[in-house]
Amino acid sequence: MDKIILSHPLYKPGMDALEGKADVVVTSNGDSDDIMNELSVADGFILRIGKIDRKAIEACPNLKVITRPGVGVDNVDVAAATEKGIPVVICPSANSRAVAEHALALIFSISKSIVDYDNETRKGNFAIRNKYTAVELQNKTVSILGFGNIGKELAKMCSGIGMKVCVYDPYVDKSTIAGMGYGYAADQMEAISQGDFVSLHMPSLPTTRGMFGKAQFEAMKETAFLINCARGDVINEEEMIVALSNNVIAGAGLDVLVEEPMRADSPLMKLSNAIITPHSAAQTQETTAKTVLMAVEGTLAVLRGEKWQNVCNPEVYEHPIWKDR
Repeated sequence: MDKIILSHPLYKPGMDALEGKADVVVTSNGDSDDIMNELSVADGFILRIGKIDRKAIEACPNLKVITRPGVGVDNVDVAAATEKGIPVVICPSANSRAVAEHALALIFSISKSIVDYDNETRKGNFAIRNKYTAVELQNKTVSILGFGNIGKELAKMCSGIGMKVCVYDPYVDKSTIAGMGYGYAADQMEAISQGDFVSLHMPSLPTTRGMFGKAQFEAMKETAFLINCARGDVINEEEMIVALSNNVIAGAGLDVLVEEPMRADSPLMKLSNAIITPHSAAQTQETTAKTVLMAVEGTLAVLRGEKWQNVCNPEVYEHPIWKDR
């Protein structure tokens, strides 16, 4: 029976789907440096939180599949996995609706001062209502940077509640965006400067890491809010702290930070104009069930020697290991 290491337990439907199908070991630690003893004898690794690097991949002779119950693979050395003939299974499109809803929830929460009002009301400060910080969303512009599945879902939702939508994505042409009834910006800074809300929806790549920094914050309106449900490292956090502390922008709704789990002593935690959630946008009951079942199905398929379609490195099937399959 194949041995599958789980960095952390899967949502119950996923654990149920694995029962009797593999020898499952849950480490509750996803750092490959710390769990090398377990990984060195593993056939599969399902990584929720943590990382697996080249050193670990090269030290695991039995490893046949690495699975991410999601779409982000910034914590996996995909190049090293591909060189070893290891497919990296992902779960595309499973979380699009959930993440878009979470981004919209952050837009509502930050624009209506929900967290601040709740905290103060619980203290008996009914007069907080006279602070007049809440704003209405109708006719406000949301600039969506990154127009993949999640960006498209958010655009539909925001348009549906009367917001204007401006899209920037260098990989999507103007006619496609205009055909959907949305505004188009050919330049990133143009999109940023238009937005009353700027929502980020791009993967963590060498070309996107740290892309949102001082110049981008200064291009935003002073009344604008930043929303990030993508990856923490696409933002320069030090510059974001400066921008929020000095009211260069009005606030931010963040589901992701550079360091996760988030540190309680992070300077961001002290800022009242930031709402922070624990990378939970995709953790709805519906999406999590769909995602873990997809992850388990893909993991088991690869272990059976099948060429599973949902991998981030399809070129892996050109490896000699897969030649006759």
